[in-house]
Amino acid sequence: MKLTATSCRAFYLQIVVVVLLLAGTVPKPAQALEEYLLNPGDIIKVTVFNRPELSIEARVSESGAIGFPLIGSVPVRGLTLSGVERKISQMLKDGAFVINPQVNVLLTLSVGNQVAVLGEVNKPGRYSIEGAGGHVSGMLAMAGGISPTGADTVVVTGARGGKPFRREVDVAKMSRSGNSEDDPELGGGDTIFVNRAPQFYIYGQVQRPGGYRLEKEMTVMQALATGGGITGKGTTRGIVLHRRDASGKVKDSRVSLDSQLQDQDVLDVKESMF
Repeated sequence: MKLTATSCRAFYLQIVVVVLLLAGTVPKPAQALEEYLLNPGDIIKVTVFNRPELSIEARVSESGAIGFPLIGSVPVRGLTLSGVERKISQMLKDGAFVINPQVNVLLTLSVGNQVAVLGEVNKPGRYSIEGAGGHVSGMLAMAGGISPTGADTVVVTGARGGKPFRREVDVAKMSRSGNSEDDPELGGGDTIFVNRAPQFYIYGQVQRPGGYRLEKEMTVMQALATGGGITGKGTTRGIVLHRRDASGKVKDSRVSLDSQLQDQDVLDVKESMF
């Protein structure tokens, strides 16, 4: 099988994140969770001894509460499982529903302890922070690595200290430097999104017309090489660039071989008149 530059790059990025994990260089989270704090989306199972009618399995709502028989809404976000046990027990006592309630709470599904990996990865889905080593590189490895159509830069979004958080991570730089600062730590509920890699298109008198991955600072000359070079009928003089402006209108211009391309540029290689 013939490997293209795009497939080689994707394979390299996958190998890098796996090697980081196996070598133990991906740091663990700064503080291991001694007791899990409930988050919206988590599912818990609540049982009350000798009161089977009060046993439920409930999902923590976006407002951070669950509904419980007899006592109604119970705020649980940010509480440990034992904290929820004490809270429900007290509410049952205060309402005179159960004289001496013995409440047990189990976590059946943890969403707040997971990160969603979406976009151009081989196995999109939700993955455990601890299982991935707590950082972006490990999470990408859990998701099977960036696909051949994925960009080198990924976007991490979430919340830090109750405020929205967003950071762009250069995966290629992260793999080269080995610096932990380039491989940010993840938090529960974060999302990693891998955009489609920028592309350019080339047609006319080239050997392999079509769409190709646009590398950083790629020039017209490099684009021609990617397309297999010009045909015997083609010429490098008078190459026309079709590019959309900010309003979305396509504008045509003549370009030189050292002109840099942008995402979604289209090159038209003309036929020689001689």
